[in-house]
Amino acid sequence: MKNITIADVARHAEVSKSTVSQYLNKRYEYMSETTRKKIEKTIKELNYRPNVVARSLKQKSTFTVGVIVANILHTFSTQIIRAIENNFHQKGFHIIVCNADDEPEKERNYIEMLMAKQVDGFIIFPTGGNVDLYKEMINQNIPLVFMDRTIDEMDIPTVMLDNMDASRLAVQSLVDKGYKRISIITTSIIRNISPRVERIQGYKKALEDFQMPVVPDYIKSPDVKNLNLAIGELFQLNAPPDAIIAGNDRVLIGVLNYIKEHDLKIPDDIAVIGIDEVSFAGFFTPTISTISQPTVEMANQAVKLLLNQINQEVDLGETGVYRLKATLNSRESY
Repeated sequence: MKNITIADVARHAEVSKSTVSQYLNKRYEYMSETTRKKIEKTIKELNYRPNVVARSLKQKSTFTVGVIVANILHTFSTQIIRAIENNFHQKGFHIIVCNADDEPEKERNYIEMLMAKQVDGFIIFPTGGNVDLYKEMINQNIPLVFMDRTIDEMDIPTVMLDNMDASRLAVQSLVDKGYKRISIITTSIIRNISPRVERIQGYKKALEDFQMPVVPDYIKSPDVKNLNLAIGELFQLNAPPDAIIAGNDRVLIGVLNYIKEHDLKIPDDIAVIGIDEVSFAGFFTPTISTISQPTVEMANQAVKLLLNQINQEVDLGETGVYRLKATLNSRESY
C-alpha cells in the first residue's frame, strides 16, 4: 500500500501543504473552522499518520520530554505526572516517565538513555546523587527543571512546596486543638532530601514559635523498611506523643497500619495529620486530616519553565526555586 503523505492530504482537502502542516502543529489561528474540519475529515478518510521521524528532523525536535520521578509510589508523584502529561499533551508533546526508586544509579541510567533518545528536555525529581551529571546537562544547554526537590548551589529552575509552611500548618492545627506532645516522622534524610529536611525544620520552627519544647525523641526519619520499628519507639517513650505528623503519604500509611495493628483509636489515643493528600483520607474512619500540595499548579509551572527553555524564551527571572503554598484539609483525626 502507498504511504499517504501530507501532499495527498492537501490535494484531497483542496488546501495547501502549508495549511495542512499548520493544522498538524495545531496552529489554527490562520484557518477557518470549515478548513479545519475539512482537513480533519480528510486525515480520517485517508488514514494519514504523520511521519514523526521526518517531522523531528525538519523541526529539530522530538516533541518528547523525559520525566524522571524519584519514587513513583508516592501519591504526589502520580498526581504530578498526570498533570504534566495532560499539559504537554495539549501542546503536542509526549512524555516518557521513568522511576528512579530513589536510587542515583538508576536515575543516571535513565537520564543517559533519554539523552540518547534526544528528548527535548527533562523534568526531574532529583535523587541528589548525580550532581556531576546535572552539571553536565547544564553545560550542554539541555532544558532542565527540577520538581519537588532542590539541589544546593545549582541554579536550576525548581518547583516545590513551601515545606516549612506546610509543617507549620500541621503543627498549628494540632496546637489549636490542644495537643502538646507532637511528633513528626519522615522517611530517610541520609541524602539530605530537601522536602523531608525542610519539613522537619518547619516543624521545629513552628514549635519554637508556639513556645513549645523541641523533643529530639519525637523526630523520626527511618528507612521505609524500619518505619514500623520507629513508630513503636515513639509509643515506648515514658511520655509518648499525643499527635503524629506523617511527613509524606508512605509514612501516613505506615502510621495507620501501626495504629490498626495495636488497636489504638484515632484521635482518642493518638491524633494524626499527614502531609500530602491521599485518596482514602476522606472516607477512612475517622477521616484523616491532611496537608495537600497544589499538584496541578506545580505541574503547570514546571511545564511552563521547561517549554520556555525549549523554545528559548527564558526570562532572566526564570531561575531559582518556585515555592507554592499548601492547603489544610481539616477532618476528624485530631
